Amino acid sequence: MNPLALTIFLLSLAIGTTITLSSFHWLLAWIGLEINTLAIIPLMTKTPHPRAIEAATKYFLTQAAASALILFSSLINAWQTGEWNINSLTDLPMNALSIAIMMKLGLAPLHFWMPEVLQGISLPTGLILSTWQKIAPMTLLLQTSHLLNLNLTIALGLTSILIGGWGGISQTQIRKVMAFSSIGHLGWIVVILKFNPLLSLFNFMLYIIMTTAMFMALIAMSTTKMSQISTSWSKTPALSASTMLVMLSLAGLPPLTGFAPKLLITLELVKQNATLLASMVMLISLLALFFYLRLTYIITLTLPPNTPNSLLIWRTPSKSLPPTAIMNILALTLLPLA
Repeated sequence: MNPLALTIFLLSLAIGTTITLSSFHWLLAWIGLEINTLAIIPLMTKTPHPRAIEAATKYFLTQAAASALILFSSLINAWQTGEWNINSLTDLPMNALSIAIMMKLGLAPLHFWMPEVLQGISLPTGLILSTWQKIAPMTLLLQTSHLLNLNLTIALGLTSILIGGWGGISQTQIRKVMAFSSIGHLGWIVVILKFNPLLSLFNFMLYIIMTTAMFMALIAMSTTKMSQISTSWSKTPALSASTMLVMLSLAGLPPLTGFAPKLLITLELVKQNATLLASMVMLISLLALFFYLRLTYIITLTLPPNTPNSLLIWRTPSKSLPPTAIMNILALTLLPLA
């Protein structure tokens, strides 16, 4: 892709997110979300493959439907209250709006586009879709967290954690695994959103750090399938070891970074007398733990026969390794440092 065009699209992404973050008016928030959606579609189709075109079409249609629902519900709210303020919402428009925003985020049961879209695009675009594209809708949810319907958030959160674990078990494509991982993590964020928005924000920030570390490691190793990951140890031993630890961090095992949000969310739920909900969330997240452990097993314990030394690329310096190393350190050591 032309560097000038790439710069324009990335700047548009940044501008769209900034507009949504800084808006008090529903129309401005909607405009920011639209700019975000339209800016990432050319990035998705920069490799002109039928799979990428299909992914971009699916993404556009779902995001357009969610945007239309946001505009429709904020219009009804303006009709009822006479205000476009983000915080002045009545019950019916709020429920429709939160469902539309959760559809943009890819929460279950509105998640079907997410694995398909992520599978059809390149790893760098997948990184943007899994992290940056989630910031604007998540900010809108955090801003309106005190108005959300508790039953709706808990139902969607639990469903997302369940589907995030269940869907990831049967996958052999790492991008689809990362899509289901994203759905599961967003489920954790949404479950606690009504009780403690600050904890949701903390979880979201750690999710972005860990997902970025994982995608950057996959980009550095240029792997998209489990079969490629199984041969990565002989090529890049250090990177494979850190990738394995990042996966365990995503699974939420102590003493890695990913354990912090799970521990704090469970404690908060117990404090709010939602012990049954806390135990259900923890039991369901064991499904996700299974497929992360399977990935780490594939990396460490399956070595291909007769790997020639010519495959070793870890001696040659790479430009992407220093940022990958920084993100890996953050994804692994934030809990011990804290």
